[in-house]
Amino acid sequence: MFSLKKIALSALLAVSAVAGAEAKDWSTIRIGVEAAYPPFNFIDSAQQIQGFDVDIAKAVCEKLKANCTFVAQDWDGIIPALQAGKFDAIFSSMTITDERKKVVDFSRAYYNTPSAFIAPKASALKDVSPEALKGKTLGAQSSTIQSSYLEANYPGFDMKLYPSQDEVNLDIVAGRIDALFVDKVVGMDWLKTADGACCEVVGPDIPIGSGIGAAVRKEDTDLRDAISTAINEIKADGTYDKINAKYFPFSIWMN
Repeated sequence: MFSLKKIALSALLAVSAVAGAEAKDWSTIRIGVEAAYPPFNFIDSAQQIQGFDVDIAKAVCEKLKANCTFVAQDWDGIIPALQAGKFDAIFSSMTITDERKKVVDFSRAYYNTPSAFIAPKASALKDVSPEALKGKTLGAQSSTIQSSYLEANYPGFDMKLYPSQDEVNLDIVAGRIDALFVDKVVGMDWLKTADGACCEVVGPDIPIGSGIGAAVRKEDTDLRDAISTAINEIKADGTYDKINAKYFPFSIWMN
């Protein structure tokens, strides 16, 4: 007859065996990136995926001692592609929201920036309240916190949503929209270009969401936690600040 201790030990070994069988090997991690949202993620002249998100992901992978590969993915399909197993994590300036947390898990936030309206300088637009913008056509990238904000706060407005931020920018230059709504840092980066010289930030900064995090599948809680720990480590050892300074003259870290 087995003793209670032997029975308990057998049960523990059985549970351990199951857990071990289900544990995933994260020595290789595939990372999804939109690669069309400079300066956070973009394709450079050598056709390589670059940007702040990418550098942060590489630093995280170094802490995890993981071999990471990057996969370009259109924004509208980036969460479905994660869930389908095309990659294991998203490092692509994805804002942490309650709606997204219903379908994916997030690491701790690794940056936070406000959103802002941009309009042509010739419009002399200053007030961005719904009353002041009544009758205006507004634009934003689809499936973003900016598009959700416009839909919630500017109901009934003529609104155009686009697959990429580049397309939003092109339409404001062409005069097909009166104002666009975008992450302020992304917008400011575009204003420095020849096309962006047409326009300016108008109105106040508008904070939305709970910062930007890396997204993973709901079941991959071990990867989520490992990424969060690595983000804290690169901040503590100064790596994060060096990457931040490469792209911005101010800190975008979210405490």
